Amino acid sequence: MSLPQTRSIFLADDDDDDCLFFKEALDELRVDIKLTIVNDGEQLMRLLSKIVGEPPPLLFLDLNMPRKNGFQCLTEIKQDERLKQLTVVIFSTSYQQDVADLLYKNGAHYFILKPATFKDLKKVIHRVIKIMEQTLSVPAAGRAGIFVQPNRENFVIL
Repeated sequence: MSLPQTRSIFLADDDDDDCLFFKEALDELRVDIKLTIVNDGEQLMRLLSKIVGEPPPLLFLDLNMPRKNGFQCLTEIKQDERLKQLTVVIFSTSYQQDVADLLYKNGAHYFILKPATFKDLKKVIHRVIKIMEQTLSVPAAGRAGIFVQPNRENFVIL
């Protein structure tokens, strides 16, 4: 599988096992993507602030992280003129409708409940990459490479 527009993915997650499984799933999908992993929200925001030019097209963001949680990071990202177009996929171990509604309202693009099996993890990562690949190839509002938030009913991927 070749994904020319999606060459870099950031994963912000404090669980070392989840990070390892994510990396292994991406490796097994045999995609040409550079994965950058950070383990807390402060580290993520420092890294994003140092990026020159376009931010990575895709961020998988855990909600429950130390020092700065995913909610805080999402708010900062969407308030930053340079980062607000970053596609943010919430990647969490728990799902609550009211939390998902708030995340959607605050600009997250998708909410994914972390899969229980490695096989399902590979499937969900592949699905998100395919969605990104298809959507980024179609100009949004006249701007190629900008991912538009989907309708609310398509926000949660369980």
